Amino acid sequence: MLEECLDKAGKHVKNFKEDLKSLLHENLHRLLMTPPLTFIFGLTVLPLIFMICMAFTNYSKLDNHLNLFDWVGLDNFATLFDSSSVLGSTFWGVLIWTIVWAFFATFTNYIFGMILAIVINRKDTRAKGFWRFCFVLSCAVPMFVSLLIMRTMLQPEGAVNVLLRELGIIAEGTSLPFFTDPTWARVTVIVINIWVGVPYTLLQLTGVLQNIPAELYEAARVDGANPIQIFFKITMPYMLFVTTPYLIATFTGNVNNFNVIYLLSGGDPVTNLSSTAGSTNLLVTWLYKLTIDKQYYNIGAVIGILTFIILAVGALITYRNSKSYKDEEGF
Repeated sequence: MLEECLDKAGKHVKNFKEDLKSLLHENLHRLLMTPPLTFIFGLTVLPLIFMICMAFTNYSKLDNHLNLFDWVGLDNFATLFDSSSVLGSTFWGVLIWTIVWAFFATFTNYIFGMILAIVINRKDTRAKGFWRFCFVLSCAVPMFVSLLIMRTMLQPEGAVNVLLRELGIIAEGTSLPFFTDPTWARVTVIVINIWVGVPYTLLQLTGVLQNIPAELYEAARVDGANPIQIFFKITMPYMLFVTTPYLIATFTGNVNNFNVIYLLSGGDPVTNLSSTAGSTNLLVTWLYKLTIDKQYYNIGAVIGILTFIILAVGALITYRNSKSYKDEEGF
C-alpha cells in the first residue's frame, strides 16, 4: 500500500536491497530497538495489563472449578480491606509485618555494614585487604545455598540444637523454636538476613568512605573536633547523602525479598488455621501462596497492585524529600 502511494506520487520506491541498506545505516536504531521493545511489550506490559484486569474479576478456583472472568468491579479490593473477613485481617497483619521486616532488614544491614566499613578503613587497622576478603568471600557462595544450609542447621534436630544439647545449654529432648514459634521465627529471619546482607553493604559503604575528601577530616581536627563529632558532622551526613537512593532501593527490595523468607521459613509458622498466611509471610510470599497453592488469582492480582502502589508512592515521596534530590551539589 505504501509503495503504491509513493509510486502514484512519483516518488522513488525502494527495493529490498535498498531497504536492507537503510536498516543497517540511517535506520539502524529502529532495527536494534525492535527486538527489546517486542520482548518488553510481550513479557512485561501484556502480563501487567492482564494482572490489572484480573484484579477486577472473580478469576479463582472455587470448589474444584475455575471461575473465568466475571467482572466484579472493586469487590476484591473491598474484601481485602475488610478487616472483619479472613482475607482482610490476614492482609493487614501481613502488611504490618512486611513493613517491620523491611525496616529492620534494611537498617540493621546498613548500620552493621557501616560499623564494619569504618573499623576496617581506620588508619590503625592492619591487613585491611584480608578483612575485606573474609567478608567478600561469603558473597561468593550463592545466597540460596547459604539460606538452605542455615534452615537445615536451625531445625529442631539440626546442628545448632544438637550442639546446644551436647553442651548442656538446653535440656535433653528440647530444642530452640527457631521456626516453630512466631516471635523466634521473625527474629531468626532478621538475624540471618544480617549475616547474608552485611557483606554487600560493607562493599557499598567502603567505596563511599574512601571518596570522602581527607581535607574535611583534617580541617575538623584542626578545629578541635573529636572522633564522635567528626562522625556525626562529616562521615554520617556524607554517607547518607550518597546512599539515600541505595537505602530506598534496598527497602523496596526487602519488601519483595522472596528468597530469604521462602527459603528459610516458607512463611511459617501458621498459628491460625483459617488464615492463608504464616507469621513470617511477606506480601510477596503470601501472594505466591494465594496464586500457586490456593489459586486465588484475583486476590493475588489485587495484592500485587497494592504492593506496587505503596512502594512507588513511598519511594517517590522519600526520594524527592531527600537531600540527594534537593541538593545534588551539597557535597
